[in-house]
Amino acid sequence: MKPTDTSDPEYFHKVVDCQYACPAHTPVPAYIRLIAQKRYTDAYLINWESNVFPGVLGRTCDRPCEPACRRGRVEDEPVAICRLKRVAADFKDDVAGSLPKAGPANGKKIALIGAGPASLTVARDLAPLGYELHLYDGQAKGGGFMRSQIPSFRLPETVLDEEIGYILDMGVVTKFDTYVDSMAEMLGKGYDAVFVGSGAPRGRDLPKLPNRKEADANIHIGINWLSSVAFEHTKKIGKRVIVLGGGNTAMDCCRTSRRLGGEDVKVIVRSPFADMKASPWEKEDAMHEGIPILENHVPLEFVVENGKLTGMTFDKVKAVYHNDGRRELVSTGEEPEFFPCDDVLIAIGQENAFPWIEKDTGIRFTSWGTPIINDDETFQSTRKEVFFGGDAAFGPANIITAVAHGHKAAVSIDLYCQGKSLSKRPPPHVNLMSQKMGIHEWSYDSIPINDKRKIVPLVDLKKALKDRSVEVELGFSEDSAFVEAERCLNCDAQTVFSAGDCIECDACTDICPTSCINFVQNGPEDDLRQRLLVPAENREQDLYVSGALQTGKVMVKDEDLCLHCGLCAERCPTAAWDMQMFFYNVAKATPDMVRVK
Repeated sequence: MKPTDTSDPEYFHKVVDCQYACPAHTPVPAYIRLIAQKRYTDAYLINWESNVFPGVLGRTCDRPCEPACRRGRVEDEPVAICRLKRVAADFKDDVAGSLPKAGPANGKKIALIGAGPASLTVARDLAPLGYELHLYDGQAKGGGFMRSQIPSFRLPETVLDEEIGYILDMGVVTKFDTYVDSMAEMLGKGYDAVFVGSGAPRGRDLPKLPNRKEADANIHIGINWLSSVAFEHTKKIGKRVIVLGGGNTAMDCCRTSRRLGGEDVKVIVRSPFADMKASPWEKEDAMHEGIPILENHVPLEFVVENGKLTGMTFDKVKAVYHNDGRRELVSTGEEPEFFPCDDVLIAIGQENAFPWIEKDTGIRFTSWGTPIINDDETFQSTRKEVFFGGDAAFGPANIITAVAHGHKAAVSIDLYCQGKSLSKRPPPHVNLMSQKMGIHEWSYDSIPINDKRKIVPLVDLKKALKDRSVEVELGFSEDSAFVEAERCLNCDAQTVFSAGDCIECDACTDICPTSCINFVQNGPEDDLRQRLLVPAENREQDLYVSGALQTGKVMVKDEDLCLHCGLCAERCPTAAWDMQMFFYNVAKATPDMVRVK
């Protein structure tokens, strides 16, 4: 293998597993260290620079960072990264004076259609550059599905209003209560660019299921029903409720039903429990509130008696997994099972809907109804001045993915308005700095502690179910936050090796707690991975390979096993190993929005 090019910013970026897994690439270890130092405002600002909505995401994020967390490789549970984000939001000081303002007008005018997380991110990134930003949304307030589909017992309206306010206060011209029904009309308004962040607003239905039309009065599309509840058009539901679907929307529907009068609420899903799309913690929260989840039931019929819905019948199935990875649901042959109900909530997925974009605008769509986009870096449509992002681009995802889309689209819009190539994108901002303070001293705590993951306390269940506005999770206390933050392994403190200083004494190999350091003869990667002290089975993570040493061997470190404990650097007699802090910040239209001391 060739020596590893550690000057490539993407090499160490990939090693910081949590940050790499985050669609917006939030510098996770950096803000967690600040929380441990009780520098909550600084931790919040680092979050805000990348993910835009720390208070919102600290409560609602899908947490792609946590399965990637290195702590999860040495014990059962990863660091509670998401809930530590909320700590920064909960304990911060007033940050308004630290946020950027609208820049001097540059003469360019941008339309943002839909006031969800993608459009809001574009607005935040472009406002300091002097763009005139017009934000359109059919609702009375911004937030998109963050406001209409996430229940207030998970996301208080005050948190949402605060973080959306930071963006709107940057001079964004809001056009709320304004439903855009014609792209041609928008294009005729003289905008230099248009960004579409209108989400995936159409909930899937079961139109062919027998008696669907006859029972329509008591059958509700999940996302529409949640929106109706959020805007207080709906305030009650029947005592017996069936929720169809296995995603997070289904979990929000069943928990909301419990708060609106549902006494016998159950989730019924086609798939096995383990295959449900809902996040594990969302399923746990539903079951904690007394809601059973019935797996392997395929709906057969809405049962109607005397013109009124009385229940549903289901076919019991089992999952058969084929060698090609395909899953097939096969009937068990048992008699159909009947469940009585007063109302049914259908939460089986969402789809894109663009009836307002005329065919003659030159914007083309796939057979799936999603816009044809040049690539997932530019987000430019087949009409050069129109860009898409969030759920509107590729279908339903989550808030943090919408934020990531917004960052990239903002860069593209800025380049487009300057007449520059969208393919020549600015590089990420990267620092790599030694942390050495003495022979065996480092500027950060490198000793991993053995504390188990802290559990976020909940409000009393009876109190929670009485009022849908009562936030269920109480958040970490400062003491609990400190203990949880100290569980972070500082994966951004990189082990950097200097082959010219190495005397091959094997001191680092002896002290390494995971046997990730090896001094071996070089060879092809497949061969080399198998000859290490611990075979490197995870090919998604790289090997760190040095140049040739004095004996002709090379140093090979399996980045997948390394705990970043710094013992190799502490033990090395020649300082061939050094611990260097790596900071990676994705490129944005407005670089360096905030400065943390």
